Amino acid sequence: MYSLKNRTFKPNHLTNLIGYVATAVGTCLMLPQIIKALETQRMADVAFGTVVLYFFNCLLWLIYGLRLGARPVIFANSIGLVVSVLQVFLKMKFG
Repeated sequence: MYSLKNRTFKPNHLTNLIGYVATAVGTCLMLPQIIKALETQRMADVAFGTVVLYFFNCLLWLIYGLRLGARPVIFANSIGLVVSVLQVFLKMKFG
C-alpha cells in the first residue's frame, strides 16, 4: 500500500501482473547483447558508458524498490543488476 498525501493506493492483482510482465521484458532487454557477446567474444560496439549507466539504473531502481517494498521493482532490478554486472565483466574482458 502506497500513500500519496491523503490518497491511499493499494495495488490489485492486475497491477502486480503488469509490473511483473514489465520486469520480465525489462530484464530480457539486455540478454540478446550478452548472448551475442558470448558467441562472438566481442563487445567493441557496445559503449562502456551504456553498460555503466545500465548498472547504476538497476542499482538505483533496486534501492528505490526496497525502500518502497515494491516487489516487482525489487525482482526486476535484482535480476537486472546481475545482468548488468555480467555486461560490465564481458565489456572488460572482450573490449
